[in-house]
Amino acid sequence: MDRLDTDVIIAGGGLAGATLALALSRVLPSLKVTVVEAFPLSTDALPEDYQPSYDARSTALAWGSRLIFEELGLWDRLSEHATPIRRIHVSDRGRFGATRLSAEDHGQPALGYVADNRWMGLSLMRELQTTAVQWKAPAEVLGMTPQPYGVSVAVKTGDKVAQMSAQCLVVADGGRSGLRESLGFQARHEDYGQNALIANVSTSDSHQFTAFERFTDAGPMALLPGGAPDRPGNQSALVWTLTDQALQALIKLDSEGRCQRLQDRFGWRLGRFTRMGELSHYPLKLTTVAEPVRPGVALVGNAAHTLHPVAGQGFNLALRGLMTLVEQFRSAIQQGRSLGDLGVLGGYQQAHQQDWQQTVRFSDSLIRIFGQAPAPLAAARDAGLVGLDLLPGAKRWFARRAMGIGGRKPLISGQGAFAEGESAGNE
Repeated sequence: MDRLDTDVIIAGGGLAGATLALALSRVLPSLKVTVVEAFPLSTDALPEDYQPSYDARSTALAWGSRLIFEELGLWDRLSEHATPIRRIHVSDRGRFGATRLSAEDHGQPALGYVADNRWMGLSLMRELQTTAVQWKAPAEVLGMTPQPYGVSVAVKTGDKVAQMSAQCLVVADGGRSGLRESLGFQARHEDYGQNALIANVSTSDSHQFTAFERFTDAGPMALLPGGAPDRPGNQSALVWTLTDQALQALIKLDSEGRCQRLQDRFGWRLGRFTRMGELSHYPLKLTTVAEPVRPGVALVGNAAHTLHPVAGQGFNLALRGLMTLVEQFRSAIQQGRSLGDLGVLGGYQQAHQQDWQQTVRFSDSLIRIFGQAPAPLAAARDAGLVGLDLLPGAKRWFARRAMGIGGRKPLISGQGAFAEGESAGNE
């Protein structure tokens, strides 16, 4: 085929897909990139007086993710609605074990941030409007057929199905779309037997930019600081792990009853819980794909892995994977190779594998170790948390893992905090 319709087709225009499109436009501006998104594009502007609703959902961004967004020229806008996490307090309910992390100890203004999802999406869309990235929306990818030149991708728009030719298809539409399975990828699911309840809550005391990881005999919970980025507030984002029975019992309670139930589980470190916003929940599973690449296609983001949300590692791992893929594409172009070549995509898998394995183990082990109630395990957990708090080397390792920093070099010379010697990526 003499001329391809596009070079890269990204299935999914959510946070992962849009970030990949922006990164490709920044690092490899000569590439033709097409995003296929199931939902109509938002026409919302970004007014200067934008205010998130109380029930807006948010995402925990590690310090390393901030560095990636700085590299892409997006952080200044994102930070307008991103609350810094300056301290992390990890504790075991009803026991003495605890550890504390502080950004000041690491010479940083923050360990991470809590970002408004809708603002992140709008900011990405606004930035993408200044690039040559093409969008097909609403539309969906139905399938893909390998070809000598790359891939032929079936794209449905309305009632019509058309074939698009490209070098490579990147699947970034999440873990529940069905496209992953229809393309023949085998996902492994490990059911935690619990649910994640997500809600915003208000407390009588200010969070003082502190995130809390609280492990209880009924499951872990996290409270992430929310509100204005420049002053301490009283709103936090709650991630609460509950059994089916406990979830149904909580849903039946009124607002006051829900706050009291949360008070009983979390304690009084933030004073009294005064409000719990709109609830959303979903069953918890660890989903992984051992081989996320095939000739002409690669899985990224939740299509490749879905982690327990309490550790806050999923989106940050996805971001690092996206930048690894972009780096691999750049190397392929320099070598005159097709982006969909299995050797190219296999190189991406190999380069990202250590980060992927370590992050999955880190996240999963927290849940499995701290989700167990027997006394011997509880005593071992307490000893571990106290030891972590007392041993500088262990505490630094834990902090760097939480911050998502390590050895990745910038793809865009002179951009963002990477240019000053810090980097994000594999530990």
